[in-house]
Amino acid sequence: MNKRDSALLVTGGAGFIGANFIHYYLKKYPNSQLLNVDKLTYAGTTANLEAVSHLENYHFIHGDITDEALVEEIFAEYDISGVIHFAAESHVDRSIQDAKQFVESNVLGTLMLLKAAKNDWEQKGVLSERRFHHISTDEIYGSLGDQGKFTEETPYDPRNPYSASKAGANLLVKSFGYTYGMNVVISSSSNNYGPRQHSEKLIPTIIRKALAGEEIPIYGDGKNIRDWLYVEDHCRALDTIFHRGNQLETYNVGGGNEKTNMEMAYLICDILEEQVPGKFRDLITFTADRQGHDRRYAVDDSKLRNTLGWKPETDFHQGLRNTVDWYVKQWKPHPAR
Repeated sequence: MNKRDSALLVTGGAGFIGANFIHYYLKKYPNSQLLNVDKLTYAGTTANLEAVSHLENYHFIHGDITDEALVEEIFAEYDISGVIHFAAESHVDRSIQDAKQFVESNVLGTLMLLKAAKNDWEQKGVLSERRFHHISTDEIYGSLGDQGKFTEETPYDPRNPYSASKAGANLLVKSFGYTYGMNVVISSSSNNYGPRQHSEKLIPTIIRKALAGEEIPIYGDGKNIRDWLYVEDHCRALDTIFHRGNQLETYNVGGGNEKTNMEMAYLICDILEEQVPGKFRDLITFTADRQGHDRRYAVDDSKLRNTLGWKPETDFHQGLRNTVDWYVKQWKPHPAR
């Protein structure tokens, strides 16, 4: 990559959604320059990006966004034309065990990026032109009852350290927009599913445990509800919001596929049984519920649909089948002991 060329900075691009976005973006915009910085924690791996690693317009930097010197160096060495900020600690269970690293990564890391972008773009006289897009989550809104959906005006009501840290990051982003005139935008999506997700998340866990013939753990009574969004549809939404969203706005991104955790487990087991011998539903077991486990999430994404013309294109069952197929191909059984 030529450092004199303008480049889009993606943070956390070795993780689940970030890696899928990079694949999507470089395919759609083959002449663009893309710079990816990732700490490569347990949730990120360069294996997610093997297919693009050879491209001349893609460059990877192994680094931590909480490292102020590193972030400032990136903006000094490259002409960063925009930022799409995925990098975050994101697993709720881990945030319950250790909240500190979530505050450091999600709040302090966001601050380091905002400061570096603001100072660089201000110096170049392009502060209001170059965009900082922060990727958030519907978990900032708290928990829903049986009816209704989160809108962009729903007050923040985070129920765990992860969602609290994301809410804090959102407020920082908005503050830089209001205070300094930065061109910021935020998007909050419902639960994503698809290839390249870390093995500890719900769908990969169900598949991994089933293929290994192990018990499939489901929290509580299994009736917690999530709205599922295929990751490629999310990538298209992010592309739309980054290029066409209004400054200082928040956009919700939903899939319109509300399922209980038990429904998801049953659907995945049924798809697996079409490919692999076994009665996988019999492996489902209930475990102690997660602390502060939100009962239901669902977002109203009519603002995104009506103002920017986006809508999900992937049929839920086909997307789930694609996801299961991908993990089955990736799965490697443990050697016999």
